[in-house]
Amino acid sequence: MRKFKLSVALLLFTGLSGLQAQEKIPQVEELLEKMTLEEKIGQLNLLTPGGGIATGSVVSEDVEAKIKAGNVGGVFGVSSPERVRQAQELAVKNSRLGIPLLIGSDIIHGYKTTYPIPLGLSSSWDLELIKEGAEMAAKEATADGINWNFSPMVDIARDPRWGRIAEGAGEDPYLGSQIAKAMVEGYQGEDMSLPHTMMATVKHMALYGAPEAGRDYNTVDMSRLKMFNEYLPPYKAAVDAGVGSVMTSFNDIDGIPATGNKWLLTDLLRERWGFDGFVVSDYTSVNEMIAHGLGDLQAVSALAINAGLDMDMVGEGFLTTLKKSVEEGLVSEEQITKAARRILEAKHKIGLLDDPYLYSDESRPEKDILTEENRQLARKAATRSFVLLKKHNNTLPLSKNAKIALVGPLANNKNNMLGTWAPTGNPQLSVPILEGLKNVAPNANITYAKGANISNDTSFAKKVNVFGQRIQIAEESPEALLKEALDLAKSSDVVVAVVGEATEMSGEAASRTDITIPDSQKKLINELVKTGKPVVLVLMSGRPLDISEEMALPVSILQIWHPGVEAGNAVGDVLFGNYNPSGKLTNSWPRSVGQIPIHYRMKTTGRPGPESGDFQKFKTNYLDSPNSPLLPFGYGLSYTTFEYSDVKANAEKLSADGSIELSATVTNTGDFDGEEVVQLYIRDVVRSVTPPGKELKGFQKIALKKGESKTVTFTITPEDLKFYNYNIEFVNEPGEYEFFIGGSSDNKMAGSFELTQ
Repeated sequence: MRKFKLSVALLLFTGLSGLQAQEKIPQVEELLEKMTLEEKIGQLNLLTPGGGIATGSVVSEDVEAKIKAGNVGGVFGVSSPERVRQAQELAVKNSRLGIPLLIGSDIIHGYKTTYPIPLGLSSSWDLELIKEGAEMAAKEATADGINWNFSPMVDIARDPRWGRIAEGAGEDPYLGSQIAKAMVEGYQGEDMSLPHTMMATVKHMALYGAPEAGRDYNTVDMSRLKMFNEYLPPYKAAVDAGVGSVMTSFNDIDGIPATGNKWLLTDLLRERWGFDGFVVSDYTSVNEMIAHGLGDLQAVSALAINAGLDMDMVGEGFLTTLKKSVEEGLVSEEQITKAARRILEAKHKIGLLDDPYLYSDESRPEKDILTEENRQLARKAATRSFVLLKKHNNTLPLSKNAKIALVGPLANNKNNMLGTWAPTGNPQLSVPILEGLKNVAPNANITYAKGANISNDTSFAKKVNVFGQRIQIAEESPEALLKEALDLAKSSDVVVAVVGEATEMSGEAASRTDITIPDSQKKLINELVKTGKPVVLVLMSGRPLDISEEMALPVSILQIWHPGVEAGNAVGDVLFGNYNPSGKLTNSWPRSVGQIPIHYRMKTTGRPGPESGDFQKFKTNYLDSPNSPLLPFGYGLSYTTFEYSDVKANAEKLSADGSIELSATVTNTGDFDGEEVVQLYIRDVVRSVTPPGKELKGFQKIALKKGESKTVTFTITPEDLKFYNYNIEFVNEPGEYEFFIGGSSDNKMAGSFELTQ
C-alpha cells in the first residue's frame, strides 16, 4: 500500500509566486496616473490595417484616426522600418500621451528565411537548432520593425485531421515542453529590450489541439486530470521560461470559452503559475463568444476583461463597450487599469517606452534578412527535420551519377515549399526540389515530369487556393501527364516521386476527414511501381498521413514535411547522402482515420489487447485492424543501423532526495556514419490514478561513426516522476518503475527501479 504526501515543492508549484506583488515600474505608473479611462481602454485594443494573411474576415477601419486618438495599444500586419516608424509617429507625435505601439506578427517558422513547419522542425529533436531558428527569426523580424511575435504555438495535438497539427510539436507533453522553452528563449533572448530580440506569445491557451472530430475551432471537452498531465505542460513551460504574453484559444473549456474563462486566465495562469505578462485574445475571439451563446458584445467583453484578458485582437469589443460597462458597474476601472498596466509593462520590457523607434533602423533589413548565413541555417534545419519512414533494397542514398526520373506535382513547385502559416515568406524565393537536386548532384542526369495533379478535384482545389495557387490543375489530361512520367521512368535508373499535400491542405481552417494521399497521386505512385524501377517517395505534408497502402509497396519513403525556403537543396543533401537522415516522428501515424486519436501514451485499460496484436473477443481491440499505429511516436530510420544493449540502472532504488542513472549502449552497426535520437521512457507500474503505458522522460541526439559505440546515460530524480493526482496535486508516489531506452516509443529494451520514501 502506498502512502501519499504533499511536498514542499508542490506548495511552491501551485503558485505562491503568483500571489506575490510584482514590483511596479515608475515609468508605467506615471503614465497610468495621467491616463483617462478611455486612454486605458485604448491600450487594450489591437488592430490590423490589413494587407497580410488574417485568420478572420474582419479588417480594422480608420486605424490612423484611432491611433491618433489614443485608442490603439498595438497593430499587426505592418512591417518595414519605414512603415513601422510612420505608425509609431502617429502614436508618439499625435496622441495626447505619446505612448508607442506594439507591432505584432505571426512568425511561425521563420520570417523571410522560412524554415520547416514546426511539426517538421520538432522531428529534429534538436533543441539547440530549434532555439537557433527562433533567434534567427527574431533577428530578421525585428530588422523589419516587428517587436512582438504570435509564436510559439505549443498545443498538444493527437488528431491529424486537425490542420493546425502542422504548427505544433506533436503529441507529447515532455517533448512539447522542451521545445516551448527553447523557442521562447530563442525569440526573447536574455534581454527583450535589445533590438534583435522580440516578445514571444505562447498560444493557444488552452487545449486548442484537441477539438472534437478534429475540426478547427470546435468544442474541447476534457477532464482536469488529462489537462494537467497531458495538455497544459507546454504552456506552463513557456510561462516558466518567461514568455511575455499569452494568447487565448477559440475553444471552450468546461463550457466557458477560453477568452472569457476566469479559471483559466486568472486562477490557473496568474495565481497558480505566477504569470506576470499580458494576455491577448486570438483574432476576434472576444466577439465570437456571442456565437458561443454567452450574450451580446458588451456582455462578452465584460466577461473577458473580468476573466483576465488584457488585449482584444481586432474585435474592438473592449474599445466600444468597456466604458459603458464601468458606468453600469459590470466592470471596475481597477480591472481595466490592471490590464493597461500589463500592456505598458510589456512595452517597457521591449524598450519601447525609452525608444519608440528602436525597431526602425533602415540599415538592418539588407544585412539581417535572407542572408546566406540564414539560408544555410534553414537548409540545415530542413535536413534535420526529414524522417526516413521506409528503406527498400538499399536504394538510398542515391548515386550522384545516376539517371533519375524526378516526377510528381510537388517536384518543381515553388508555391508549396514554405508550408502553412508562412505569410512573411516569399514562395518564389524558395528552392524547388528539381533545382536542389541539380545543385547537389550536377553530374546526375535528372529529367522531370509532373506526372499528376496534386488533386483533380476542382472544387477541392478552390478551397485550398484561398491564399494563392497551391493546387494547379494542368491543361493536359491526367492520362497525358501520367504517360510522360512513365516514359521517363522506364528510361531511368531510379524514380524519385515527390508527392503529398499542398501547403494549404493543412494548417488553420484546413481540417480533413480523409488524410490519405489524393487519388490522382496514388495512381501515379502505383503505376511507377509497376515499371519495376526502384522508386523513392519523397512525401510532403503538414500532418501525419494514412500511408498504409504506400508502406506496403516496394518503395523507399522519405518524409520531408514542408521544408521551407531551402527545400530543394535540403532534399538533395539527404537523397544523395551528404546528410544521413536522423529525424524521428513526434506524432504517431495511424493505420486509418478509424484509430484517431492515437498516441503512444494511451492507457492499457482493464481488458488490454494481446501484445501479439491478434484479435481476442472481449478485449480492447478492433475487428479489422491492430491497435498499434502504422508508425509509432519517436520512429525514424537511418541509412545506417543502430543496436541497443546493456540497458541498466546504476542502482535498484531511488531515494526521495537522490538520483539514479539509467543507461544503454548504442552501436552503429551499419555502413554509414549517422545520428540517433536515444529516447528514455518510464512507466509507473502502480499509481493512484490510471497511468499511461509509458512516458517520455528524456532524449539525447548522438552522432556515431560506423562501428562506433557510445554509452548514453540519463539522470532521473524523484522530480522527474511527478504527475497530477486525482486532486490535481503534483506528486510522485513510491513504488516500482519500469524504464525503456531505445530508438522509438515501441522499444522493448527495459529495466526497473524502485522509488522509496
